[in-house]
Amino acid sequence: MPSAFPGYRVLVCQHKACYKAGSARILAAFQSDPVLGVSIVASSCLGQCGRGPMVLILPEETWYCRVNPKEVPAVIDRHLRHGTPVKAMLDRKFHPG
Repeated sequence: MPSAFPGYRVLVCQHKACYKAGSARILAAFQSDPVLGVSIVASSCLGQCGRGPMVLILPEETWYCRVNPKEVPAVIDRHLRHGTPVKAMLDRKFHPG
């Protein structure tokens, strides 16, 4: 299914703390269900060590923390395909309330 939001970039931190917390599996989960027009990027540190695995969606700067592979399909479907961030997963540091 094509993206309603072409040009989106999904950054998945692969730095030490996030990698140790399983970010390689998060990256693989995003890559396993590609969305047309959305690029998946293995990023360096996103500066949120200890809160990972971290996922940052640009250009809108939506932050997801402590992501696990089972949650990725919801982000792909609801956020990347339909434009609705998954509120329960949002990082409260950046998206309070």
